[in-house]
Amino acid sequence: MTGKLIIFSAPSGSGKSTIINYLMEQGLNLHFSISATSRPPRGTEQNGVEYFFLSPEEFRQRIAAGEFLEYVEVYEGRFYGTLKSQVDSQLAQGQNVVCDIDVLGAERIKAVYGPQALSLFIQPPSIDALRERLEGRGTDSPEVINDRLARATYELSFAPKFDAVVINDDLATAQADALRVVSQFLQA
Repeated sequence: MTGKLIIFSAPSGSGKSTIINYLMEQGLNLHFSISATSRPPRGTEQNGVEYFFLSPEEFRQRIAAGEFLEYVEVYEGRFYGTLKSQVDSQLAQGQNVVCDIDVLGAERIKAVYGPQALSLFIQPPSIDALRERLEGRGTDSPEVINDRLARATYELSFAPKFDAVVINDDLATAQADALRVVSQFLQA
C-alpha cells in the first residue's frame, strides 16, 4: 500500500515541531522525509539517517538534473532540499511521509503530489503572541526576533493556500485538531 505525504509549515515559534512530535507518537505510521544538505555532518549525524550529505557541487548537479522537489540555498554553497527519489521510495514502502518545510517548499511539494499530500499550516494566534513565545525562549537577540516576526508576517500570508490551518492558541487543542485533520486524511 502506498503511503501519503503530510507537509507541515509554520512561522518559527508556532509550535510546529511540538505538534509534529506529538503526531509521530500517535501510531499513524509517520516517518520524516530525509532531506539533503551540503553542510558537513555535525556530531554523530550519519549520511542517510539525519540527512543525505552532498558536496555543494553534487547538490548543484542534482538541482540541474531536476532531482529536487524543493531546495533552498541558505547562503553561498549551503543548500538544503528534498529529493523526489527519497520521498517516492518512502511512499512506495507504505510510509506516511512528514515534510517539515518552509511555505514555498510546501507549495512546490503539494503541486507535485496533489491529493496524495496534505498541506497543514500551524498558525500562531497572533503576531503579538508569537513575539511573546520567541522572547520567552530566551535564545534569540531582539534583532533575530524582529527578523523572525517579519518573516512570520510573510509566511502567514500563505496560510489560505494550505489544505488545513491549525491555530495553536492552546497546545492541547492544537494537537487534537492536527490529529483529527491528519487522521481523516490518512483514512480517506
